[in-house]
Amino acid sequence: MVGFVIRRVLGGIVILWLVSVVTFLLFFLVPKVFGSNPAVLFAGRTPTPAVIAAVTKKLGLDQPLVVQYWHFLEGIFVGRHYNSGPDITYCPAPCLGYSFRNSQPVWQQITQALPVTISLALGAAVLFLLGGVAIGVISALRRGKIVDRASMTVALAGVSMPVYFTGLVMLYLVSYKWRIIKNVHYANFLDNPFTWAWNLLPAWIVLAFLYAAMYARLTRASMLDVLGEDYIRTARAKGLPERDVIGKHALRAALTPILTIFGLDLGSLLGGAVLTESTFGFRGLGKMSIEAINTQDLPTILGVTVFAAFFVVVANIIVDVLYAVLDPRVRPT
Repeated sequence: MVGFVIRRVLGGIVILWLVSVVTFLLFFLVPKVFGSNPAVLFAGRTPTPAVIAAVTKKLGLDQPLVVQYWHFLEGIFVGRHYNSGPDITYCPAPCLGYSFRNSQPVWQQITQALPVTISLALGAAVLFLLGGVAIGVISALRRGKIVDRASMTVALAGVSMPVYFTGLVMLYLVSYKWRIIKNVHYANFLDNPFTWAWNLLPAWIVLAFLYAAMYARLTRASMLDVLGEDYIRTARAKGLPERDVIGKHALRAALTPILTIFGLDLGSLLGGAVLTESTFGFRGLGKMSIEAINTQDLPTILGVTVFAAFFVVVANIIVDVLYAVLDPRVRPT
């Protein structure tokens, strides 16, 4: 298992490196191909040629692309100096550059937005994983009955309705019709945990409704496949209690594909739940990335992309390890 984990970590590092290369080329080479100068974006409105030349020198945009990429990687691990004559700016590690929009360090903006995204993603993940799996198991055990049909109908509705629709409906109900939460906003967990959870609850429910519907359908299908296996019939023939047959044998095998999807979904959510954050006005990584795209803030887009890829890769590594724990058949020999 140790060797397996090491191989997966090394593979993840290679993937992150490839992501950084591709995103760097897209955001700094493609604009030049189409005749756009990133220095103009950083310099602000109607910059003079002298200002553009100074910005180009300071950001190192006049250097070969390979050198620029090396400085980008170097900044992540050891920090980076931006030199422009006597003007020297030091960006401590992990340095992802400075925003073209507000000249703030990209890493500082990410750390400010990260608690919002983590709070939203983890809270919703708990709800949709527990709720979706529970509904899927009940539907599989009551196949063809009214409980099964009703839950699958609700699941189909959840998959079909987009977040920006259900989110607006939720905001209308809790803020305007019922007046439960007059102003939905993100509150710091350390200041008041109850206010933090209470304001995030509508967004958790909306996001969980979408994902729980998918997990319910997936769990139901997986459970039906497992319940038809020979070893399940053998366990029942031996007189094992139905609770043990379902909990220790069927559910454990059915959770294997669900765990894979959960790792990908959680990694994506931690990279930024774009629609949910935009609908509820939470400035997490998703809303931050949308603002960066609208303002052509290349360093921020690059930083958020690499950071989101990190979450996805780490989630996949954790899933692979848990996969081997749940299913001994896939363990390395």
